Amino acid sequence: MVIVTGANGFIGSAMMWELNQAGIPVLAAVDSVSPSTRPELLLDKKYQHFLLKDDLWDFLNLPETIHKTTWVIHMGANSSTTETNAEHLWENNTFYTQRIFEWCAQHKKNLIYASSAATYGAGELGYDDFLDSEQLRPLNLYGESKVKFDRWAVRQHQTPPHWYGLKFFNVYGPNEYHKNAMSSLVYKSFHQIQDTGKIGLFKSYLPAYGDGEQMRDFVYVKDVTRWMKELMEKHPANGIYNMGYGTARTWNSLAQAVFSSLKKPANIQYIDMPDNIKNQYQYYTQANMQTWKNIGMSEPRWSLEKGVQDYIENYLSRENPIL
Repeated sequence: MVIVTGANGFIGSAMMWELNQAGIPVLAAVDSVSPSTRPELLLDKKYQHFLLKDDLWDFLNLPETIHKTTWVIHMGANSSTTETNAEHLWENNTFYTQRIFEWCAQHKKNLIYASSAATYGAGELGYDDFLDSEQLRPLNLYGESKVKFDRWAVRQHQTPPHWYGLKFFNVYGPNEYHKNAMSSLVYKSFHQIQDTGKIGLFKSYLPAYGDGEQMRDFVYVKDVTRWMKELMEKHPANGIYNMGYGTARTWNSLAQAVFSSLKKPANIQYIDMPDNIKNQYQYYTQANMQTWKNIGMSEPRWSLEKGVQDYIENYLSRENPIL
């Protein structure tokens, strides 16, 4: 049985859907937000217990939990790249994950946890998951909180039998609706078009990139959850892996895919970038997925155009847009 943290969040709730679809039982769904506060994401999900994140530790010490648990899928974190409270991030993203890792190691349970592409910083060393985490220099405290744990994890001698840290790139898709400013441009653009008929993209402040030509590695959440289930089935070598499509695309391309899915002509407006993110803005990200391929894992199934179309037609345009 599986424990999922961040279960009432974006990727965590999508993973709950993936596990339910596969008939893999969920022992506990864990989050800092209760189902009564945000009911829609867990409404149709199957799980035995719901726990607030601070109640997890007592639950982990129960003999029944130790006996039944086989995997912990730890997606819970503060994912805000603009968070300025370092102590809060260390506690929620670094130390909390250390305690889960140590429990899994002690009781021989397997672990998947969320790292982040934000650990790569400006990408001056590239986006290779075989890079030594000690070399990486994130651009924000969120990325720093993630890389601090990655550095700690690879130094441990006692580890879970199978453990995988996943460096998520730009994940988009159903169930991200609560993320507000941190939600994907697909979600924001869908509503911008409904309200104004156009999409706003940031201007570029580097000569090498035109407006809207900044590039990201966009990956659909359905590829991400399928890959996590694949890790549970195949048990490749332990370590930290990139989780992206493997091809960088421009924001203009994403905007065009949204307009095409809505069968509307493109109407893009270029807007000023807020001052608080100018100095930590990534102009280019692209996951090197070669390590992933080398261990025999599957290729992505959802191109940007196909993923955006599925997201808009089968979720955002429908009354119940939840996975």
